Amino acid sequence: MVIYGVALMGGCMIVGTFLGYLLGNLVGINANVGGVGIAMVLLVIVSRKLMDKDQLSKLAQDGILFWSAMYIPIVVAMAARQNVVAAVNAGALAFIAGLGAVFAGFLLIRPITALSPKSTLDEDDNAAEAKAPKGAK
Repeated sequence: MVIYGVALMGGCMIVGTFLGYLLGNLVGINANVGGVGIAMVLLVIVSRKLMDKDQLSKLAQDGILFWSAMYIPIVVAMAARQNVVAAVNAGALAFIAGLGAVFAGFLLIRPITALSPKSTLDEDDNAAEAKAPKGAK
């Protein structure tokens, strides 16, 4: 199953890399500008269109879904690593700003969670705890 979808992902990566270098040259930078992101968007669009037209077998669909799920976290981890290296090299202010953003994110977890509606799972768990005899868990 894992091998299915690699050709589509590879094709999207080649096209995305080409477009990233083309975009970089257009803005005057001799580098790949957003090629991985372009490839990711292409993979999502092309695979969705092929799945909607039923032109992919079930195995190919499962393989593409697997590679899509693996691809995004890897790209995010690579970008995060580059951001940390850039922040450390830029000086203390960039590093402190990054830590401040992370700290603010931690502080906002509870308020954002409070805004979301309660799910039926939470209500079922609360009802089960209320019916259970005291001392039993």
